[in-house]
Amino acid sequence: MADRVTVIGWDGSPLTDAARSALAAATLVAGAAHHLDLPEVPPAAERIRLGSVDLAARRIAGHRGSAVVLADGDPGFFGVVRTLRAPQHGLEVEVVPAVSSVATAFARAGMPWDDAQIVVAHSRDLRRAVNVCRAHTKVAVLTSPGAGPAELALLLGDVHRTFVICEELGTEREQVTVLTSDKAPDHYWRDPNVVIVIGGAGAAPATVPGWGATRPRAGGGWIAGRDPGYPPAVRGWALPADAYGSDLGEGEATELRAAQLARLGPRVGDLVWDIGSGSGAAAVEAARFGAAVIAVDRDADACARTTAVARRYGVQLQVVHGAAPQVLEDLPEPDVVRVGGGGAPVVAACAARRPERIVAHAATRDEAEAVGRALAEGGYAVECTLLQAVELDPAAWAERERSVAFLLSGRRTHL
Repeated sequence: MADRVTVIGWDGSPLTDAARSALAAATLVAGAAHHLDLPEVPPAAERIRLGSVDLAARRIAGHRGSAVVLADGDPGFFGVVRTLRAPQHGLEVEVVPAVSSVATAFARAGMPWDDAQIVVAHSRDLRRAVNVCRAHTKVAVLTSPGAGPAELALLLGDVHRTFVICEELGTEREQVTVLTSDKAPDHYWRDPNVVIVIGGAGAAPATVPGWGATRPRAGGGWIAGRDPGYPPAVRGWALPADAYGSDLGEGEATELRAAQLARLGPRVGDLVWDIGSGSGAAAVEAARFGAAVIAVDRDADACARTTAVARRYGVQLQVVHGAAPQVLEDLPEPDVVRVGGGGAPVVAACAARRPERIVAHAATRDEAEAVGRALAEGGYAVECTLLQAVELDPAAWAERERSVAFLLSGRRTHL
């Protein structure tokens, strides 16, 4: 095992005395090519080109001497420290930190970043990073080869954002480019880069150099990753009809909606389809959990209501006007789906896209059996519950309204 392992963060600025001292004593140095070219690296030290951090950790664990690992930015922030400290390697590490590339990117843009979401994009799960960009108004994306600004923009599609692309931060080739997301695929971008993705309906104004005059928001929040002004403070979910300023349609009753959301479990990084969005209540509440949402309805007035209520609650969602199942063909792959209208044919079309969960409702047993059959034939384990809710007037304890519906939920199986 290495006698000493020091992880040094490098942000392009001169190395600290502690970093220089660790390097001078190193008998093994691991890092990217531009790290290994630093003049402070001892000529006699064994050099490891850092590709797989796990493989490098194994080499370091078998080395006798002092090892140094060089990494861009803060190595403890989505960096190499986590892998090096994995129990199977048995390494004790010392860390010499540097300014993270995210902090540097926002500094170059002249923007605060305590209210930003921060995601790492890899080619295998780029869609989850894209879903965060759909759902939030300020996101920093740490990219990787095959999951860069162009790929990010292509998956965003019709969801337009402003990109602040920071290439090779801290080096002589550093470059910051501001452009709309639809223009990003037209360029070649150098690795490594950080993309700040900002914008969306109702987004808080931001100051971006070279992007015109904007009005920064006053004040601040108390928790990282949350905009202090959006969405407005609303406690609870499955809110009553008056919270949405309109009568809720069939299948949107408060209790049924609560059960649907509980079965779906929307979360950050998910893409939710809400088909037959109606008033927009379910779509907006899924978005309030941090998920990206596409609300679909064949009625133009319903689409307008969904857009209005999303703006009222300060959440980001995409509204698509069209009839299912035909309109679903061009939509990106969902993680969970709520079917608010269309019955078994729409459920079958959704099952063919293989989301993790599908929920639907039916007014009659015959309809419920048809929906359940479509889920089962699509490879889903089916649950069905008959929900009856009676709203009472607490002044007279008299019945105000009664709603009855079959709630069907499908959980994707491995078959």
